[in-house]
Amino acid sequence: MISKAGKALNGHLDHRNPLVFDTHELGRRPGALKRLTRSVDAPGSPVLGIDGVIGVPEGAPVELDLRLESVMEGVLVTGTARATAEGECVRCLEPLTVEVDADFQEMFSYPDADDRGRSSAAEPADDAEDDEDRFFLEDGLFDLESMLRDAVVLALPMQPVCKETCAGLCSECGIRLDENPDHHHDALDIRWAALQGLAETVQDGEKDNMGGAEPGVDEKQEK
Repeated sequence: MISKAGKALNGHLDHRNPLVFDTHELGRRPGALKRLTRSVDAPGSPVLGIDGVIGVPEGAPVELDLRLESVMEGVLVTGTARATAEGECVRCLEPLTVEVDADFQEMFSYPDADDRGRSSAAEPADDAEDDEDRFFLEDGLFDLESMLRDAVVLALPMQPVCKETCAGLCSECGIRLDENPDHHHDALDIRWAALQGLAETVQDGEKDNMGGAEPGVDEKQEK
């Protein structure tokens, strides 16, 4: 797995990618601010969402509202992504759509930023662990895709339903219960199943005996 830092520093970002943004206009001036909006196609492979459950289809429009603010360490990116996700109800398996409104905020650090918050006695291993959790600018560019994926996943329901009152499917035959509210099956309590089998056996035996005389009857008549 490539770390956030490694991906940013070694990924050679392409400014033509719609999810790559340029911060050069901020000029590394703390306090400088830039707002922008952009409509992009949802990336795929993996899906933008929860794979196999619900997600924004590849190529579907994603509306981005971003705020880029220059600070001492880098650029603070705050934004909102809006899109429509598709999936199926976990109860009745009917198709459904969910409007996604995902908020996010992340710091993209300058590669040469002064890490004033670190202790002078910090070990190299500690520095490496810190870098794993950081995003970096590359030649003034940053890639929003990783942060966008995380934000959308958090904004989506883990167990999507078509409606909160969805009754789901019949466990016996699979019929949709919302469309058949009176649907039911007469089920035998398994605790009585053995007794019912015994009763049927006794009844069958009685029927067989009714076809002939009881033992000893002929002898009494002869006497």
